Amino acid sequence: MKHLLLILLLTAALSARAQSSALYFPPLTGGTWAGTSPQSLGWCQPRLDSLLNFLGRKHTKSFIILKDGRLVVEQYYGTFTRDSLWYWASAGKSLTAALVGTAQQDGLLSPEDSVTRWLGRGWTATAPAREDRIRVRHLLSMTSGLDDTPPPPCDNESTAPGCLIYRVDAGTRWAYHTGAYRRLHEVLSAASGQGINAYTNQRLGSRIGLGGAWVGGVYYSRARDMARFGLLMLARGQWGATAVLRDSAYFRRMTTPAQSFNRSYGYLWWLNGQPSYMLPGVPLPLTGPLVPTAPADMIAALGKNDQKIYVVPSLGLVVVRQGQSAGTPRLAASSFDAELWQYLSAVLNCGVTASANPGPRVDFEVYPTPATDELWVKLPGNVPPGSSLSLVDLLGRARLPHPADAPHLRLPLRGLATGAYVLQLRAADGRLLGSRRVWKQ
Repeated sequence: MKHLLLILLLTAALSARAQSSALYFPPLTGGTWAGTSPQSLGWCQPRLDSLLNFLGRKHTKSFIILKDGRLVVEQYYGTFTRDSLWYWASAGKSLTAALVGTAQQDGLLSPEDSVTRWLGRGWTATAPAREDRIRVRHLLSMTSGLDDTPPPPCDNESTAPGCLIYRVDAGTRWAYHTGAYRRLHEVLSAASGQGINAYTNQRLGSRIGLGGAWVGGVYYSRARDMARFGLLMLARGQWGATAVLRDSAYFRRMTTPAQSFNRSYGYLWWLNGQPSYMLPGVPLPLTGPLVPTAPADMIAALGKNDQKIYVVPSLGLVVVRQGQSAGTPRLAASSFDAELWQYLSAVLNCGVTASANPGPRVDFEVYPTPATDELWVKLPGNVPPGSSLSLVDLLGRARLPHPADAPHLRLPLRGLATGAYVLQLRAADGRLLGSRRVWKQ
């Protein structure tokens, strides 16, 4: 048994080492950051141009794409430059989650600690017995039970004890509550004996070249700093040969559902590819993945006014966006996420192209969406003989080809990976007759 355990540990260590060695990590200081061209990756330059124009129309200030750590796209808009500072808003919550992970691995605290242990009695307006039951993990998972809509003059971001009011027992409700979350900075300071900026710089900044700062509970930095943090997460806490966040169990809890109420939320990270999700201020779960046009394994740090860090392990991607709101202001996820990933998918997926002479379009229906084990397709009567259907993934690979030879078709999806696909209807000569975006969950 001891030998088997040793083999498993060595296998895990070698696997992590192999993964991190395949990634590029920029130097900790200076402006050097190796890049690669979109063309060398087979990305579509005209579609990339469309993406960058779209971002410009959506009040973007900076946009970065890393592929396996290397810069592929780095675009700035207006007077914004590589050295300009901008706020992360709630995307900084995900940074805080990583800091709590480093504090745990250093033996400074545990997610099971009562928050009262570090802040003392009376950090809320809740009765002592109930207050004592609020753990660090409840603040990490947004399940403190404190009221996220306290009466005026308090609001969701208020941290004063009189504004942190009991609503339900800890662990029995998910609610996006920034005021309760921000007490984690005080917990980290009490546990480490350092201010939040000193602790951040010691445990992350000096190790990955992160050069931002916390101001009033909000992190400010350059776009490349956000990309560095995303790369750290892509490498599962490694930075080259340095294990920054080496507690794999904590990393797993941080990036998988941390409670049963909102399956799309871990420890202050948003998770895609789950069967349902909840949004700030919305009390009921919504069906389907958080961003149906994005890869299922994507995790995201999301902030107000569309501050974004997307991390996609399956594609080796880190995507960063800073700017003003791209539309209707939201605290975290917004319709902009789905729009942006439609453009990104088109850039990555040069295989999904229309014929230069497409001919008449054919409208068809698909249901249910999202689908699980099978997808039903309803075709009209004008489908040419010899036509076929196929699902095309984000890498342009056609999957599960099926003849379009009946008005009602059932496409089995068993064995197909969770994620976004394009269902294409093509004529016998290869012409694209029509397409529909679908989601396999």
